[in-house]
Amino acid sequence: MWKKVLKSYDYSIIAAFVLLCLFGLMMIYSASSVTAVQRYDVASDFFYNKQKIHVILAMFIFAGAAIFPYRAYKNSKFLFLIVSGIIGALLMVLLVGTVSNNAKSWFRLGGLSIQPAEFAKLVIIIYMSAVYAKKQKYINSFNKGVTPPVILLVVICMIIAIQPDFGTAFIIFLIGCTIILTSGMKFKSMWKLIVLGFMIAVILSPLALLKKDQIFTTEKLGRVTGFLDPFQHVEDDGYHLVNSYLAIGSGGISGTGLGQSIQKLGYLPEPHTDFIMAVIAEELGALGVLIVIGGLGFIVLKGILVANRCEDPFGSMMAIGISSMIGIQAAINLGGLSGVIPITGVTLPFISYGGSSLLLLAGCMGILVNISMFSKFDRVYRKKQTI
Repeated sequence: MWKKVLKSYDYSIIAAFVLLCLFGLMMIYSASSVTAVQRYDVASDFFYNKQKIHVILAMFIFAGAAIFPYRAYKNSKFLFLIVSGIIGALLMVLLVGTVSNNAKSWFRLGGLSIQPAEFAKLVIIIYMSAVYAKKQKYINSFNKGVTPPVILLVVICMIIAIQPDFGTAFIIFLIGCTIILTSGMKFKSMWKLIVLGFMIAVILSPLALLKKDQIFTTEKLGRVTGFLDPFQHVEDDGYHLVNSYLAIGSGGISGTGLGQSIQKLGYLPEPHTDFIMAVIAEELGALGVLIVIGGLGFIVLKGILVANRCEDPFGSMMAIGISSMIGIQAAINLGGLSGVIPITGVTLPFISYGGSSLLLLAGCMGILVNISMFSKFDRVYRKKQTI
């Protein structure tokens, strides 16, 4: 039995996950060594050592999630627990949270930092997948099938936006939309949702005008200005993007060599988090960029393939939600540092420094591997037993 289970695991997904984490750890050491000393007045390997602990914890979380049966997540009591827990954590962070990068979205306990909004991504994936899987018989009933998960999605996005963390709120909203699109819902029901969303936006627009000074801050407007014409505002709003361009352009095909980045010497403000891909492009060139994009693309495509092969609607929607989360977050990060979209402060999955993000991703990858395993096991071994 166990031999059949072990044969059913997709080891290519496991290998991609581990290699990306190790590659990210290496690049965090290279990208953060100067920043750690100059900006934070700590040892050059400070962020590397912290991320090393994150990676070790992530491997344990990944292993646990890969073994634990994913079908248990749609238990009603478990869903109530995680939904009430994440809403409570998001509200609590507004009261007693710590401000970082102009957003009150962190709990800091000693040397430990936790961002509840990161874990809200997984809660939305599990909850919406479970509810829509259970409601397949009346998925197009607007009151019973469509609305309840959407209400929770909107509430969580609004709480996160109040922090304000618009980047994370936007990612969660897009993840929810992806699950809705793959839920089996007819276009007519989706159209009703679009109309409802437009009506809610109109109703909330006066509130947005009253809070415009808090929503449209100088920094947020500056990101748009820097995006539209970075070289015209190279001394202020366009500074980050221009230095990202310089890093990417300096790398060329082969790069300047590992550890040889110039832009990480105080020019790029967050070389080990938001702009780590710019450092990779400068030091390792196009080859380093292809390694990261190829690894991320492989995981996203594998997730879509798992969803397509899974006969269980719950597992299929969760696989889609996880792969879309990774793809959306990667696209926003890469789009920001390359000037395709305004900079949002979203990190690059598996590669950027950050404990909350990596632990969440590890759990998601473990769930994806577990879905893949059960799907293959049911398809290959259990069908053989029925023949």
